[in-house]
Amino acid sequence: MYEPSHLQIGSGISTTDIEYPAWCQNDEVPVTKNEIKEIFNELQKKFGFQKSSAENMFHHLLAQLDSRASRTTPHNALISLHVSYIGGENSNFKKWYFAAQLDLDEEIGFQNMKLKGSSLQRNKKIAKKNGVSIKTQLKEWKLKEQDFIKNHQFFTLTTEQLKNNKNFKTEDYKWKLKMKSLTFNQMARQIILYLLCWGEANQVRFAPECLCFIFKCALDYDQANEEDQQQITKYDELDEYYFLDNIITPIYLFLKKQLYKKSSDGTWKRKEQDHKDIIGYDDVNQLFWYPEGIEKIVLKNSERLVDKPIQKRYHLLKEVEWEKVFYKTYRESRSWLHCFTNFNRFWIIHFSTFWYFTSFNSPLFYTKNYVQLLNNQPTPQSRLSVIALGGAIACIIQLIATICEWTFVPREWPGAQHLSLRFFGLLVCFIVNVAPSVYIFWNYELDVYSKSAFIISIIQLIISFITTAFFSIRPLGGLFGSYLKSGKKKRRYTSSQTFTGSFVKLSGRSKWFSYGLWFFVFLFKFIESYFFLTLSLRDPIRVLYIMDISRCNGDMLLGTYLCKYQSRITLFLMILTDLGLFFLDTYLWYIICNCVFSIILSFSLGTSILTPWKNIYSRLPKRIYSKLLATSEIDAKQKPKLLISQIWNSIIISMYREHLISIEHVKRLLYQQVDAAILDKRVLKSPTFFVAQDDSTFKSMEFFFSDSEAQRRISFFAQSLSTPISEPLPVECMPTFTVLVPHYSETILLSLQEIIREESSKTKISTLEYLKHLYSEEWDCFIKDTKLLKMEKDALKSNEKNKTIDTDKEFEVDDENYEFYFDKLIEKKISDLPYELFGFSSSEAFYTLRTRIWASLRTQTLYRTISGFMNFNKAIKLLYKVENPSLLQIYSNNQESLDFELEQMATRKFRMVIAMQRYAKFTEYEKESTEILLKAFPNMYISYLEEIPISNTNEIEYYSCLTSGYSQMDLTTGLRKPIFRVKLSGNPILGDGKSDNQNHSIIFYRGEYIEVVDANQDNYLEECLKIRSILSEFEELDLESSMPYIPGIDHEPDSAPVAIVGAREYIFSENIGVLGDIAAGKEQTFGTLFARTLAEIGGKLHYGHPDFINAIYMTTRGGLSKAQKGLHLNEDIYSGMNALCRGGRIKHSDYYQCGKGRDLGFGSILNFTTKIGAGMGEQLLSREYYYLGTQLPIDRFLSFFYAHPGFHLNNLFISISVQLFFLLLINLGALNNEIILCNYNKDAPITDLEKPIGCYNLQPALNWVSIFVLSIFIVFFIAFAPLLILELLEKGVWKTVSRFLHHLFSLAPLFEVFVCQVYSNALATNITFGGAKYISTGRSFAISRISFSTLYSRFVVVSIYSGFQVFMMLVFGCLTMWQPSLLWFWITVISMCFAPFIFNPHQFSISEFFLDYKNYIHWLSSGNIRYKEESWATFVKQSRIKYTGYKKKMIQDESERYQPDTKKSKLRDIYAFELLIPLFVLAINLTAYMFINSQNGVSDVKPTNSIVRLLIVTFFPIVLNVIILILLFGISFFLIPIASLVCTRVGNVMAMTAHGMSVVFYLINFELICLLEGFNISRSLILLVTSLNLTIFIFKMITIFLLSREYKNNKSSIAWWTGKWYGTGIGWWIFLQPTREFVVKIMESTYFAADFYLGHLLLYLQTPILFIPFIDYWHSMILFWLTPGYLISNKIFLNTKETKIRKAIIRKYFLLYFLLFGILLLAILAPILITKIIPEQVSAITNTSLPIGGLIQPNFQNNNDTGENAPSTILTTTPPMPTFKTVP
Repeated sequence: MYEPSHLQIGSGISTTDIEYPAWCQNDEVPVTKNEIKEIFNELQKKFGFQKSSAENMFHHLLAQLDSRASRTTPHNALISLHVSYIGGENSNFKKWYFAAQLDLDEEIGFQNMKLKGSSLQRNKKIAKKNGVSIKTQLKEWKLKEQDFIKNHQFFTLTTEQLKNNKNFKTEDYKWKLKMKSLTFNQMARQIILYLLCWGEANQVRFAPECLCFIFKCALDYDQANEEDQQQITKYDELDEYYFLDNIITPIYLFLKKQLYKKSSDGTWKRKEQDHKDIIGYDDVNQLFWYPEGIEKIVLKNSERLVDKPIQKRYHLLKEVEWEKVFYKTYRESRSWLHCFTNFNRFWIIHFSTFWYFTSFNSPLFYTKNYVQLLNNQPTPQSRLSVIALGGAIACIIQLIATICEWTFVPREWPGAQHLSLRFFGLLVCFIVNVAPSVYIFWNYELDVYSKSAFIISIIQLIISFITTAFFSIRPLGGLFGSYLKSGKKKRRYTSSQTFTGSFVKLSGRSKWFSYGLWFFVFLFKFIESYFFLTLSLRDPIRVLYIMDISRCNGDMLLGTYLCKYQSRITLFLMILTDLGLFFLDTYLWYIICNCVFSIILSFSLGTSILTPWKNIYSRLPKRIYSKLLATSEIDAKQKPKLLISQIWNSIIISMYREHLISIEHVKRLLYQQVDAAILDKRVLKSPTFFVAQDDSTFKSMEFFFSDSEAQRRISFFAQSLSTPISEPLPVECMPTFTVLVPHYSETILLSLQEIIREESSKTKISTLEYLKHLYSEEWDCFIKDTKLLKMEKDALKSNEKNKTIDTDKEFEVDDENYEFYFDKLIEKKISDLPYELFGFSSSEAFYTLRTRIWASLRTQTLYRTISGFMNFNKAIKLLYKVENPSLLQIYSNNQESLDFELEQMATRKFRMVIAMQRYAKFTEYEKESTEILLKAFPNMYISYLEEIPISNTNEIEYYSCLTSGYSQMDLTTGLRKPIFRVKLSGNPILGDGKSDNQNHSIIFYRGEYIEVVDANQDNYLEECLKIRSILSEFEELDLESSMPYIPGIDHEPDSAPVAIVGAREYIFSENIGVLGDIAAGKEQTFGTLFARTLAEIGGKLHYGHPDFINAIYMTTRGGLSKAQKGLHLNEDIYSGMNALCRGGRIKHSDYYQCGKGRDLGFGSILNFTTKIGAGMGEQLLSREYYYLGTQLPIDRFLSFFYAHPGFHLNNLFISISVQLFFLLLINLGALNNEIILCNYNKDAPITDLEKPIGCYNLQPALNWVSIFVLSIFIVFFIAFAPLLILELLEKGVWKTVSRFLHHLFSLAPLFEVFVCQVYSNALATNITFGGAKYISTGRSFAISRISFSTLYSRFVVVSIYSGFQVFMMLVFGCLTMWQPSLLWFWITVISMCFAPFIFNPHQFSISEFFLDYKNYIHWLSSGNIRYKEESWATFVKQSRIKYTGYKKKMIQDESERYQPDTKKSKLRDIYAFELLIPLFVLAINLTAYMFINSQNGVSDVKPTNSIVRLLIVTFFPIVLNVIILILLFGISFFLIPIASLVCTRVGNVMAMTAHGMSVVFYLINFELICLLEGFNISRSLILLVTSLNLTIFIFKMITIFLLSREYKNNKSSIAWWTGKWYGTGIGWWIFLQPTREFVVKIMESTYFAADFYLGHLLLYLQTPILFIPFIDYWHSMILFWLTPGYLISNKIFLNTKETKIRKAIIRKYFLLYFLLFGILLLAILAPILITKIIPEQVSAITNTSLPIGGLIQPNFQNNNDTGENAPSTILTTTPPMPTFKTVP
């Protein structure tokens, strides 16, 4: 199976003749194999390509030629490849050639082209120097063009076309003339040259137009005339590595230096630069889009490359100074403002509509002297004019978007749109929308009616609607006419049109589907939003806006300036919260409508179980024949039933071999030969399965295990064949394709130790035991199979088959032989025990390997993936054998030759490549596992990186290698020897890994298509049988027989090429516990339900797996993914956006599915969620979002937005809305707590007098809270809708209900809430700080208990901190304005604070709980005198790093080992989220706190000192901590160094003293808070919340503005406690470092107290659950969906000593736990008990007239100033209705 063509197989036939017979064994080929080989050899020497690369590309080209020649003529095969790579309408090279105006370069030269900007000035300077005129040159060229047209009689242009420089008809004619003139040999030569360039391009493959330029230079050099050739003969016979070293490596090094810099020791260190400062692949690539970019290429002697003759440019590329050439073409600034530019239409639709709805229902805002008793209305012109300002809002959004675009797109890039005219036009629109309002409100009072003003307001409103509608629909890039089409007589923006705006237009059903979907989404959204959200806000607006809070006493310092505006502040928060809901419900309706449309599509395709037509099983045999077999090519003499039986029996037998069904099932499912009833012959009998499954009257028998994998697979197989499927080609005519699987460190094959031993001491069950319970029937089948193998093997060994004892035979037992047979039974049970436990009774490697494979095929391993996708090999052989019965006749007596023929066909049509990046660095275990793979699947290929150190240097040479199971073994390394070995420019892993791994391996693919697969997927034989139909979805099977290069003939435009075909995924990890099922459900719905609709409406992108890729189309356009580190974290989706922007189509196949595993544990799922959320943060910054957001038509834009960024922004909106609601809640609660409510009757007229007199009508605002809660409830639970609909469509009602109830009783809603928080946190954190990186999630079973400290440190910043704040605000809300709807938010609090512990296995096991508490205490107290990775000291430092960053200085300390390079955050990046938002939260908390202490309605009292009280409780513990730290520092500096000679842990005592005192101080502070608030719980709580927010804000300010960078080591922290500053490696900074450390330790003391109290609170709130009987059983059942007794039965067995130690630890920490609980409980209850026991004394203290009286808030005051006590200024009678003044 060696690929190099020098290998010969008898009679002089080479392997290439056998591997590529359609080309190599065809005498009519236009270019023979030997001629192709000669061209490769010639070009390899001429251009300096590598021999191994040339050999690889030789096979690559032959495979593609063979693939196409197998279904068309060899001539067409070669021409079609040339069309695809070089000359066709859809070839990227041709598109680039014309976009970059290379045709003009060839005709008049760059120096004579009329370019733009500085390029034009340089051209003019050179023209002047040469004594020529650019204008004259252009005129002469146009005259030549006209002469050309006149001389070609079949070529005509209209006058308009002659004037249109952007019309490519002339250029296309010339191009086709040039292409037509090519001989077949020249066509092959061009393809070969391109492939050779591409094969060694390394990182330049990510810059496809850069590669096109290099190829063009090489092509010009190759096509130079003989005279030129004589002048450049010195370049012939170049060194083998010339192309790599001189052309590619300089560009590679430039790209590498953008990310890394070389240190003094020769190692490469990551630079501290963000994306906007890094010139990445896209920036490099876009230089070559425009002639102005190419013109910038300068040589080291400062001359321009374009001034050189085109045939000499190739060799001058090595002289290019690339550092002076490349520049940023798009700035990926870390800013939320990208969203304004990219999604401007989204904001306009929502903000403007919200303004229309709200302003219409808020008339009192613009009503003069509104009186509640009159409910007087505004003037008509005022109302209409205010409403019409919605158009001005749309203009403002567009202006902001345009200003932001100015900052993101550098003006020096030729593709940058001129924005001045757009900005001016928007200003005019803004003035037109605002001027009428200025006129109306400037000239007319609010109580003056003017008819002329009314008419103006009507016109203004119409203009406003038109403006909003226009801006909502029109893309920003084409606002006043698309800039891509501007200047019709110019070719200026052709490149941007070609590479960023070539979107395929929807037509037919897809177009109307797209329009219909969004029409109904917004129809329902606007109706619901108006009647449910806006109208519910109308009454709260009215009552809050007119509410008079002038009777508050305020604060001693601020007076009443703040408290009297409390109602207006509350109203502002309510409108903001309602706006959040207004955004949220759009996504809700999108989900609903998308599901409905997907249902419609599923019914039309027949993929639903509810589809009206039935009999999918009884018709299955006929459908196998008609849809899986190439029936048109099958001999009519062949009986269909015989062919069908071979396919069906193969499927059933494959399931049996996978142990999915038993032998009894096999017998019932197979076609079998039986004796005929009449004639003396045997006939083929069909299984009764086909009839029994569809006929309900048929007496049922078991064909599968209940709810088994086999049943599911057969069910989908039958259902899928009832859908439309294209007719397949014969196997020998099908295209060749490759499956590419990237692999890094994923498990290859489970070891015996991994499956039979518990994962850790906290795991109560082994992996094998868990698998046996999950797949019990399959385990039984496996055991029976193993026993049979053992019996056969033993029989063969002893050669005594007839003496084998049938141990399964039943014996008749009587009294005489009872004892004998009883002993036999016991003996049998004992002998079966090893099988039941481990699956084998012999330790032979053969049997242990079988158990390992059985377990690996049921977990997420690479073995499972390869085993599944190698079914393509089996499927091709099976189909070829079935469709060609003559093979059996030809090889009737030679099974070996038949197998070889089948194997050759499978190898020819299919290749499996594993991009095993680390293969050369594998451990012995990984090598062993890989060898098992290679022996099982020798046709599998492995690509890997080889690193060869260069002697006497620190440099390493990198090679991309390919090997296979047929390669020889290298005994020195234990690895297979490479088939190909291609040198690289350097380390190819410059990005996050996966995309680079794919890129270096892509050169080893074969054929026309690539299926991209992850290392946690699976495939099945029955699905692999559909491969020909899947490949036909690319619509390239029927290659044109006519010559495509005929000039002068206008062909009808071909349909856009299909770039990607997506497929369904079955998540095989579903039903493995609640978390695995949730993750599976999300993947299933997105990959199936939504993908179906998105593909139909043009919104689907590429998500990596298991998509099929049009290999030539995508590899000539940048590859399978993008690879800039960090920015392209979600690498796969960028290739989808790339394809979409460049005119490719992306389809979805519903009839083909692959298996896929998903994350199973809480941590791994949320790691994946964090990765996706952070990746979306990077996507928001990307240029692809800019192109799509500003250029897509409105329906396509909305489809793209809501399927991708909209989902993540929706999660962010949910989090923001909830936070806003709680800010509203505390302000509304404070208002409600301090006022006297009116008697409310919702049916009474709003003009009725409110009673009691002087009351506050707050009830409408309180009622609105219930509406908000209902909305949030719906938003969260709508997350279940897609899964339920998918389940309903595909599995029926009962299974849908069952799965939903499983989720509900397993507390899945809690997980959904937490996931939403993680998504939003990851997105916000990434936009703010950056640092997106690949997170290895791990997909093993989550059966181990994770310690409390690990969970706490992982999720406290993400959710628990904010959850605790929400908890305190919710308690305050319940105390001040209780209503039942608030109960929902207790679920939110439980989720945010407790979800990590609820979904932690065995969290509520009492013994483990208290052992965990011990670990938590140790976690809090460790890391102070020596580095410990898992400690609070390390955790708090890591939390600070995102602000401060790390210093570069390192001292090679252990603590530096695993610290990633982190840059200091920039103020411009973090000010919004880290300063403005905390400041806003603090301000809103302050308003609630100030009002509740304002003594509203209390007469004859003095204002209290609320501000001073807040400052006291905030700084009191901080000041005490400062004092303690100063004292301890003095002790540590002078005494500890001496004391440590006696006791080494003195430093730890110092640290715990400081931290312990801080805990005490904050406990005292809590009591002080209660005292100062008069022991009032509500007021104490709001003071606590406000104080916490003030502390957080102050500490953030200090951290951001005052703290310098951190050292990677923790020496300075240790030195603070131990006094050992000498030897810290700080250098002269040692004089300043203690000051910095002092500031840090002040903050850390507060943080420690917070984590101490919060951690204990979380534990104490879980404590009651511990004492629920059998809680660990029930909890395990909820998590794992398994019988709890089975899990718990596997207890941890310890020896006597270990048991005693364990019990002693539990007793010790049990006492400590409850001792602290008692102290804290007493501290919390003390204020409550005091007010109950001694209320008189408390009242006396709080109402004292002493100087401290202003600090202590009075309690038990009478604030009822209504009724008789009401002020006389309150209206009690209805005044006369005011009348409008009327003017013209």
